Amino acid sequence: MGDGEPMSQSSPDTQRPDKQGNARRRAWLKEAVKAGGRWNGAATGLLCLDGLAAIGFAAALAGGLTSLEGGMEAVWPWLVLGILAAAGRGVFSTLSARAGAEAARRAKTVLRRRMVVASLAIPAGERPPVGSLMTSAVDEVEALDGYIARFMPARMAAAVVPFLVLGATALASPFSAGILAFTLLPFVLALALTGGAAADQARRQFDALSRLSSLFADRVRSLPTVLSFQAEGRETARLAGAADELRRRTVKVLRVAFLSSGALEFFAALSVALVAVYAGFNLLGLLPFPAPEALDLGRAFFVLALAPEFYAPMRRLAAAYHDKQAAETAADRLEALEAMARAPDAGARPIARAPAIRFEDVAVRFPGEDRAVVEGFNLDIAPGQVVALLGPSGSGKTTLLNLLLGLAPLTEGEVLVDGLALSEAGSFAPSIAWMGQAPLIVPGSIAENVALSRQDAPVEAIARAARRAGLGPMLLERPGGLDAVLDERGAGLSGGERRRIALARALLKDAPILLLDEPTAHLDAEAEAALIPVIREGAKGRTTIIATHSERLAALADQVVRLD
Repeated sequence: MGDGEPMSQSSPDTQRPDKQGNARRRAWLKEAVKAGGRWNGAATGLLCLDGLAAIGFAAALAGGLTSLEGGMEAVWPWLVLGILAAAGRGVFSTLSARAGAEAARRAKTVLRRRMVVASLAIPAGERPPVGSLMTSAVDEVEALDGYIARFMPARMAAAVVPFLVLGATALASPFSAGILAFTLLPFVLALALTGGAAADQARRQFDALSRLSSLFADRVRSLPTVLSFQAEGRETARLAGAADELRRRTVKVLRVAFLSSGALEFFAALSVALVAVYAGFNLLGLLPFPAPEALDLGRAFFVLALAPEFYAPMRRLAAAYHDKQAAETAADRLEALEAMARAPDAGARPIARAPAIRFEDVAVRFPGEDRAVVEGFNLDIAPGQVVALLGPSGSGKTTLLNLLLGLAPLTEGEVLVDGLALSEAGSFAPSIAWMGQAPLIVPGSIAENVALSRQDAPVEAIARAARRAGLGPMLLERPGGLDAVLDERGAGLSGGERRRIALARALLKDAPILLLDEPTAHLDAEAEAALIPVIREGAKGRTTIIATHSERLAALADQVVRLD
């Protein structure tokens, strides 16, 4: 029950990244955003069109106001322009949001697939807790939603629309355009300062979320043990403490976000107020300094109506700025996760025939453990030989099988399969047919469960493997035979039938290495006796290693190795 502890440890990813790390993060995010495809450009373009429509709407208001004296004939064109501009703003804004959401959906789908693949490719001795991997594939990938859907379009629009508004304002009143440009600097500084504080708080929040997820997943997996030792009260308190830590850090993120919004709204309101005061006093001729220009009602109303639109893209960017900080924090963690993954070496190519397997002074020690599970293990297995590993629980039988599958870390020594080193190949899984201690049953037909080891297997091959595994009597009794549907618990299957389905999977895969982990455990003597001939037949032509407690099963082996 050690996953997810302790709760207060700091890690490298909690430190502020350096310039080189910033560059890597930007490149990583850029690559992630590309998966949004043309929808990225559509979201940005539509947002820019919204800005153009805002200029048209301000012009319609000003033109309509000054045309009132001419009657409806003079007002009518401006009214049409206003209606079209207002409708356009609504349409462009809605379509931009939908395009951004679609871009985010596509990017998250690709990225989530990348994270799952990367999690499976991390070497066994370096793999983070399951809860942490789940957080990365779900919550941390989800943190990029706002960045892609809102921040990226807002950032591009903020780089274009304010200058369009500033240019339109300058045509009517250069001095008002100067006021808007002058107030932009403190606005940008406030955005940068509050954004940096939000980034630190978001990073700490993600750390707390990852630790809580790891702790929760570990306790759920260990629930029978917790209940057996009546430790539910203590573990509940520990989970409550981790959840409270996440709550406090989330509140800190929200506090910074609210402070940043207040500061930004202040500067935006100040700039609009300055333009309003200038335009009003200019019209009244009450400016305390020589008027740089003479405004009429139409131009004054136009710049006043347009002043809020100058900061509208900035407000939108500020509202999404927290999304940027959350995405950067998530990107650091996701990039680190991908960096841990190791692509299979070219040496891990499928093996064509039953190989010789040699263990040379092998030691396996899992991270955080003081003692090695296996140490100084030596074994030579000839091609096509059947070897039985006998020993009590905890002696390392399963670990040796997992070593060949790449599910356990090779700490010392070497494993050679037809001369190919495990340290170079990483795993021989493509060449292994495997049967585990707890056969997996998935919702679906019996045929689909058997075919898990070979998805493209024809029906004839599946039926043949089922018959070889001794499933014939069961298939005759069940309506539908191979097409009979099982639920996720495999309700109605006996222990022997579950193991025969798992054995049929192993037989279906035409692999030169066969690994069987306790294939007859928890079976009565009669069921075990019926399964042993099936195992003997399935081992023909393969190099086979069987981990077992059963002397009866071990009797079929060419070589018996006793572990203590």
